[in-house]
Amino acid sequence: MSKKIATVITDMFEDVEYTDPVKAFKEAGHEVVTIEKEKGNNVTGKQKETTVTIDQGIDDVNPSDFDALFIPGGFSPDMLRADDRFVTFAKHFMDEKKPVFAICHGPQLLITAKTLEGRKATGFKSIQVDMDYAGAKVVDEEVAVCQDQLVTSRQPDDIPAFNREAVRVLNK
Repeated sequence: MSKKIATVITDMFEDVEYTDPVKAFKEAGHEVVTIEKEKGNNVTGKQKETTVTIDQGIDDVNPSDFDALFIPGGFSPDMLRADDRFVTFAKHFMDEKKPVFAICHGPQLLITAKTLEGRKATGFKSIQVDMDYAGAKVVDEEVAVCQDQLVTSRQPDDIPAFNREAVRVLNK
């Protein structure tokens, strides 16, 4: 069954941490909807290899209309977590136990949403201590899966494992 995946993203995302998972999600038959401040905005990756036209503005979406949340890494999640609308949006998925996929710096949004306590998770090396302070059970592994709901990875090298586990969770 096709799932609708909310993807929160803004400028300076890590290009391959967006493009590779999105390709895997679409190949598995799922729909990806990009969300930023305004519908129609163009956001550009850190490597300047990818520009994404935003499908929906954060004020025009309801988290209840989505089956899963995807948070690509880079500087994007750190910028998004300064906006309470994105924090509240992400918190909904964690609170409702819907699938959440966060790679590299993606878990920063979940730290700000105060939703990592007691959860097995990983992230980029520089944020692992922040995740620990947020109460996460931090592991240094290519992919961490918690309760078949939260899928996290550390860096671009982990993308194959991240995609495999995220698609598995979506397809169950």
